[in-house]
Amino acid sequence: MTGRNSRIDPALLAMRRDGIGTGNRRGQGRVSDTDSFIEEVTEEVRRDRLFKTLRKYGWIGVVAVVAIVGGAAWNEYTKAQERAKAEALGDSILGALEPEAPEDRIAALGEIEAEAPGGRALLGMLTAAEQGADDRAGDAAETLGGIARDGEVPDIYRDIASFKRLLQLGDSLSVDERRTAFDALARPGNPLRLLAEEQLALIEVETGDTEAAITRLKAILEDSETSSGLRQRASQAIVALGGELDAA
Repeated sequence: MTGRNSRIDPALLAMRRDGIGTGNRRGQGRVSDTDSFIEEVTEEVRRDRLFKTLRKYGWIGVVAVVAIVGGAAWNEYTKAQERAKAEALGDSILGALEPEAPEDRIAALGEIEAEAPGGRALLGMLTAAEQGADDRAGDAAETLGGIARDGEVPDIYRDIASFKRLLQLGDSLSVDERRTAFDALARPGNPLRLLAEEQLALIEVETGDTEAAITRLKAILEDSETSSGLRQRASQAIVALGGELDAA
């Protein structure tokens, strides 16, 4: 055909050659297939790398899991062993306290062996209490002194033993010795601080320093950590010494 209508637009030929127009659907299909193929290959490569990594380093995770599980099991086993030892010690102590005569109880307590430092301290303080009840203050003080000097025993037990030892020795120690020892126990943060302050007030009464004793006793009353029993004793002591209680 000839004429103007038979001519083909060059732009239309370019569009058909590039897959634009009606032929674009086939071009899009080929691109879509190519993209899917690339994604599948990429995913396969990632999976292969993951498997290689697991084969190379997976044993580390297994070891970590075994260590965690094994550590937890060992921790539970250790706790069970310690609990069993504590229960056995408690049963032994109860059995040793059954005899009626103090000397028999002291002998029975002396046959018990405690491995843990806290158990040794408890056993020693019970022994000292029985010795004191049997009018053996010197032996009780020696037993308590051994606890106070034991560096493996927790500080709280050592301080309790020191406090009880001072009470056992009483007037056999000089005023200065008792004051120095109770001053050490009255340090800030010590659980026995207020009880030591009470003893220091009694020493001040003993030495005739009544005003200092009243001042110290009032400080005990103002302390928020003072127990009801100690508060009552301090109030009674202030009144007995001629002091006045501050209005609440």
